[in-house]
Amino acid sequence: MAQKSSKRRFGAVRKLPSGRYQARYRGPNGVMYPAPTTFATEREADRWLTLKEAEIHRGEWSSPDAGMVPFEVYAKQWVDDRVLKPRTEGLYRSLLKNHLVPFFGNRRLADIREADVRRWRKERLRVVGQSTVAKAYTLLKAIMNTAVDDEEIRRNPCRIKGAGTPDTPEREVIPLTKVVEILDAIPERYRALVLLATFTTLRWGELAGLRRTYLDLEAGVVRVVGALAELDGGKLLDDTPKSRAGRRIVAIPPELLPQLREHVERYSDKAADGWVFIGPKGARLRRSSFRRTWNKTRTAVGLPDLHFHDLRHVGNTLAAANGASLKELMARMGHSSTRAALIYLHATQDRDQVIAKALGEAFRTAAGTKIEN
Repeated sequence: MAQKSSKRRFGAVRKLPSGRYQARYRGPNGVMYPAPTTFATEREADRWLTLKEAEIHRGEWSSPDAGMVPFEVYAKQWVDDRVLKPRTEGLYRSLLKNHLVPFFGNRRLADIREADVRRWRKERLRVVGQSTVAKAYTLLKAIMNTAVDDEEIRRNPCRIKGAGTPDTPEREVIPLTKVVEILDAIPERYRALVLLATFTTLRWGELAGLRRTYLDLEAGVVRVVGALAELDGGKLLDDTPKSRAGRRIVAIPPELLPQLREHVERYSDKAADGWVFIGPKGARLRRSSFRRTWNKTRTAVGLPDLHFHDLRHVGNTLAAANGASLKELMARMGHSSTRAALIYLHATQDRDQVIAKALGEAFRTAAGTKIEN
């Protein structure tokens, strides 16, 4: 039989029939917990209890039962518990299925270490693009942050600086002359789509979800209040813009209004609140069905790698080059953070450096001529 436990201010120690000592303590939650191992001497057991008591006083204690849930179970529940936009939820579930669960799925939360995260990231970067790995890492970090808040783990193992920010090269901005070539090459039905994408910088989903009632050609503005989401499997869902800042009113250049009026009259849904952009047979505009037309058009103008989203970059760069402030760019783009808008201001500043250099060369030439004279 085990000997009676010694009385102590914190916890208890008892000698087992084997001659070793067992330490136990009552956690802040009122539950008695034994030490994970037995000790060769009573002094060692006392020392362990002292450290455990100090851990509780520092607020660093967590239940020994915490973190035992498998990552896959916790992560899927994490997604289920959140109110997400359909496309965001689809992205998260895809990242879990294809990139996180295969590596971490059966591991308990408490067993995932920083070295495991580094190893996972290195392995993923060998087989998929940096942007995808950055998104998966960001999701993993968010899940583990919640695990810390839930007191499942003490510390988030995702601690790789910059791993959530992809180092993607800045895409080249095409000149307006190329936009004109695109307008000439693309079927007439889609010219207004290109114009709005370029000069009001609306996203694809915002254009595909645009109703006639939101296109005010008398006032020369477009109100962005909705967006069309195309989910995996082809399902279409009317959604709201990406963020609160996405709900906005964007001014349309007056030069575009005659072409937009012609488009609405010839190609838009005839209902008062009908869709501005529809397919040749009257169906909703799908990214997947438009892709063939876009591929043919971009090839025809000699830009086979041009993304439709690049038209938005053209408009944003033009706005910055013509003096739009950071706040004005953010409002026009529908962004709540400064990060994206600063990209276009930076591009304008780069151009300003080129101009300054040319002015300097002109001055040097003029100064040299004066000296010679």
